[in-house]
Amino acid sequence: RAADVCLKERRPLVLLAREAPLHAGHLEAMLKVTGMGGIVFPPVPPFYAGPETLDDMVRQIAARALATAGIDPGWSLNRWTGLS
Repeated sequence: RAADVCLKERRPLVLLAREAPLHAGHLEAMLKVTGMGGIVFPPVPPFYAGPETLDDMVRQIAARALATAGIDPGWSLNRWTGLS
């Protein structure tokens, strides 16, 4: 219901799909949500950010998802800066 209201009112909607493996029904639903203005955000571990702990990975995924929705996560977000 909350996701439907976000789409109806053109508010940011970021969906983190954690199911694996995905079947065709999942992919079709994600395609429909994207077509309606939502963002499908796979919670992929950010190994490029150099996490040292599982907590670092979870915080980075959460921060990226919040930032994608336009919400300040309240902590620094390690962004990709290229190869050094």
